[in-house]
Amino acid sequence: MLRIHFTGRDLGRIRIAARPDALWETVLSFHRLRDKRSAAVFGEWRRETRARLNGEGRLLASLVPVRGYFPDFLTPPEGVCGMEPAMEALRETPEERLRRDLGLLAAGGHGPHGPAPRHEGLAAGRPRALGDLIAALRGYHRAAIAPYWPHIRAQIEADRAARGRALLDGGADRLLASLPPAMRWRPPVLEADYPVDRDLRLDGRGLLLLPSFFCRVTPVAFHDPELAPVLVYPVQHSGESAAPAPLRPYAAGVGSLGKLVGQTRSAVLRTIEGGCTTGELARRVGVSPASASQHASVLRDAGLVVTLRHGSAVLHTLTPLGAALLHGGADVPPPAAAAGLRAAATSGTGR
Repeated sequence: MLRIHFTGRDLGRIRIAARPDALWETVLSFHRLRDKRSAAVFGEWRRETRARLNGEGRLLASLVPVRGYFPDFLTPPEGVCGMEPAMEALRETPEERLRRDLGLLAAGGHGPHGPAPRHEGLAAGRPRALGDLIAALRGYHRAAIAPYWPHIRAQIEADRAARGRALLDGGADRLLASLPPAMRWRPPVLEADYPVDRDLRLDGRGLLLLPSFFCRVTPVAFHDPELAPVLVYPVQHSGESAAPAPLRPYAAGVGSLGKLVGQTRSAVLRTIEGGCTTGELARRVGVSPASASQHASVLRDAGLVVTLRHGSAVLHTLTPLGAALLHGGADVPPPAAAAGLRAAATSGTGR
């Protein structure tokens, strides 16, 4: 069991991560790839991910055992900012920490030990060894995480909303009591099911709660008690109490986009993808030139389309935001763009 000891100051310094952590999801998903649990959610994902991998798993398997300790340096805090900031942080890991963590790995997480011979280059911080690790993490993330990121992020944001509501309704006490069943709030201690027996004293540092899609059954914390305290815990998957939804790559289809902005306007958006004039747009969608111009204008005001004069005609093309909407991109539009999108969905005669 893991026991996390809070002081009054710690209760005032609880945070919920603003977004998924790219490296925690990457490392924890590697555990899910090798077990057989939760086939309804992960079965299809496992088959698709294994088909995409190109040897990245060999190096990762030597660093992330099927169970037990894996090095703390694999999940720097920059992971919440995305994969590339995390890779830069990983590249700058001090040699002392690399050697210590890899020694713990060789000892199964118990006591001081030298790193395994195959990890000597990495423990010494040699650029080639670090480059190999970063390449393996990037390749694995590209195969296992990136295609599913919108789905992962949606599940985590739903959990954040539930925790945020608990915090607003009843403060830190209600928030900690709302965590999944593997964790139990017995003030001033949060108990969590854990593979080993340990105590973590926050001592006024607070706690970052990090919901995770690929964390299952029990939460995870750093081995090193001196690191900024983080508790990674499993989110509830869609339909988990009945028929769990499988993890699949997200793509906005014709029907879903049509429900958002109307069938005609979604057809206009798809037609503009390759670039077209107003006359071409009207012919391809089957509307009058005036109607085509009006639809393009609404989409342009929403930040989804750019219109440039091209000789005697005007040429419409998609913005990155328009392409992301069309293809189910992972980027969240900023508030101004989101307001424009709502206007596009409700303005004019879109059906």
